Amino acid sequence: MDFNAERRLRAIAGHLRAIVGGDDARSQLSSCATAGEFVQEQGYSVVFPEKLQTGKWNVYRSARSPLQLINRYPEHPEIRTLHDNFVYAVDTFRDYKYLGTRIRPDGTVGEYKWITYGEAGTSRSAIGSSLIYHGIQKGACIGLYFINRPEWIIIDHACSAYSYISVPLYDTLGPDAVSYIVNHADIQVIFCVPQTLSNLLSFLNKIPSVRLIVVVGGSDEDIPSAPSTGQLTVVTYSKLHEQGHSNLKPFYPPDPKDIATICYTSGTTGTPKGAVLSHENLIANCAGSSISVKFYPSDVYISYLPLAHIYERVNQIALAHFGVAIGFYQGDNLKLMDDMAALQPTIFSSVPRLYNRIYAGVMNAVKTSGGLKERLFIAAYNAKKQALSSGKTPSLIWDRLVFNKIKAKLGGRVRYMSSGASPLSPDVMDFLRVCFGGQIIEGYGMTETSCVISMMNEGDTLTGHVGSPITSCEIKLVDVPEMNYTSEDHPYPRGEICVRGPIVFLGYYKDDVQTKEVVDEDGWLHTGDIGLWLPEGRLKIIDRKKNIFKLAQGEYIAPEKIENVYAKCKFISQCFIYGDSFNSCLVAIVAVEPDMLMAWAASKEIQYENLEQLCADPRARAAVLTEMDDVGKQAQLRGFEFAKAVTLVPEPFTVENGLLTPTFKVKRPQAKAYFARAIADMYTELSKFDPPPQKPSL
Repeated sequence: MDFNAERRLRAIAGHLRAIVGGDDARSQLSSCATAGEFVQEQGYSVVFPEKLQTGKWNVYRSARSPLQLINRYPEHPEIRTLHDNFVYAVDTFRDYKYLGTRIRPDGTVGEYKWITYGEAGTSRSAIGSSLIYHGIQKGACIGLYFINRPEWIIIDHACSAYSYISVPLYDTLGPDAVSYIVNHADIQVIFCVPQTLSNLLSFLNKIPSVRLIVVVGGSDEDIPSAPSTGQLTVVTYSKLHEQGHSNLKPFYPPDPKDIATICYTSGTTGTPKGAVLSHENLIANCAGSSISVKFYPSDVYISYLPLAHIYERVNQIALAHFGVAIGFYQGDNLKLMDDMAALQPTIFSSVPRLYNRIYAGVMNAVKTSGGLKERLFIAAYNAKKQALSSGKTPSLIWDRLVFNKIKAKLGGRVRYMSSGASPLSPDVMDFLRVCFGGQIIEGYGMTETSCVISMMNEGDTLTGHVGSPITSCEIKLVDVPEMNYTSEDHPYPRGEICVRGPIVFLGYYKDDVQTKEVVDEDGWLHTGDIGLWLPEGRLKIIDRKKNIFKLAQGEYIAPEKIENVYAKCKFISQCFIYGDSFNSCLVAIVAVEPDMLMAWAASKEIQYENLEQLCADPRARAAVLTEMDDVGKQAQLRGFEFAKAVTLVPEPFTVENGLLTPTFKVKRPQAKAYFARAIADMYTELSKFDPPPQKPSL
């Protein structure tokens, strides 16, 4: 046995010792000719047996680091906390642009103005010192109750430098949810903006733990005085900054195992759960997910995804490590494209909901243009797609003739795009690669794993999957017999996705019961998502364990999968699929794309007084359902997966009306109740044409 094989054998023996819980792994391996007998190459992943006794090869790790799970940057092992990460960024990129905004002090919009990494570091020290000045003790929870802007990042850096725990509060949360989180986490300081200050003051008596409210972006003259309780101080951010700058304190650096943040996930039911993430969790995730990605100080990123969501939070941590300039949107999603035109970012992270809208908009524009323009686009699209899928460099002529105009919609310079939060359709992924070029990456993750679990590898041209495990975790699939998913399935193993490694959270805050429901005694986090392993160790998300339901004839339905298919319809902004065991078919509630539906009505010379009346028109419902059928056929939905009736609604699903979580997932129980009458009416109408469902034979 050569030296390298012996070294690998020792490393694998160590891994297996941890698995079997004893020191006999080495003896069990001693008769092996090579270490390769205990590891199977799968292209992008490497497979290990979870337990020697079972002989089951089911634990997948990244082929980039199969023998060790990474918990820090290999080239910078001294970076172990978020504080270390930002100290490194300030020291390395001190004079480079860091945080930019278009919002002027008077609230108007102009060109982007920037502060450097060094200036942000100075402000971080001032804010952290001011919290000490106000008597806030190490380890206290600090609430951030406003949308993305530079101060959010500076406050978060201050929390890391002085060992405070940051607790994001979605700006769209209602008083009940906010007061619950503040009390549950015992938050002592809340940073807010003037718009949310009045909301806070309206239920101050319900949040007695709060000692300090800091108003970001307000002036001293406009800030109301603190109530006469003597327990609370209200101060502006600028005043707080001044106080800290005049009373600077040394850092109180955290340990890697210390809590960095508590991220409350509203979920689709029940009260919010606080996912507790340590500094080690977050650094491990950033290190493990960026090992194959190269970013530079010349890169520019636009921040518009909610910072209260782990996706954007980890983006910020990772990009600071590389000295990237981060420009913030002006706070209005409808003006995002204007912000991108001004900023011209090179890096863009988003969610399928936006990518689907871009796809639908472009494809509809192509279809309506007709003639030479449509033929040119189709020829260019097919030629470039063929070149990319075969690993060749596409001709630049197609970009000059067709695709540069589409690229301009995102500022014209984007070279790296990522998608997360829910599965992205293969058609839309192909569209992004063809039209925007550069590197397009889809990933999969969750708050409880500090964000990323798996991501596509650079150079992988296959679509319809979420890549391989990042280097800081391992993945296995667990059988779900009630759904007929097993790890022995052929040709592809299937089951519930389980994750283990330094990225797995510490648990739900003050909730051991729910923590034990998702993390088993061996340290595996059960995600609730159903996956399968494609060739070469790629993971594909195919179902959701918790959201499935059964139709009357016994067929299981995964509504999110169907909703993602229908999201490509040009008429659809959002879709809610409903079914139950009392009915044999599905129905849909569709929040329409107003411009698309009104353009269709104009083409048909249909008269209407307002959008609500148009949505109620049977001809409009029929047109939308016809397009849904076409898209469903292209996606090869099974017969029982097609919606048989649709109700069109003019108002979108939002966090404010209680139909979406802050991470843009449909709250199904709430949506069912909200649209109960429409659902009942659709089933009543369908019953006139369909015979009652037959019970399945036993």
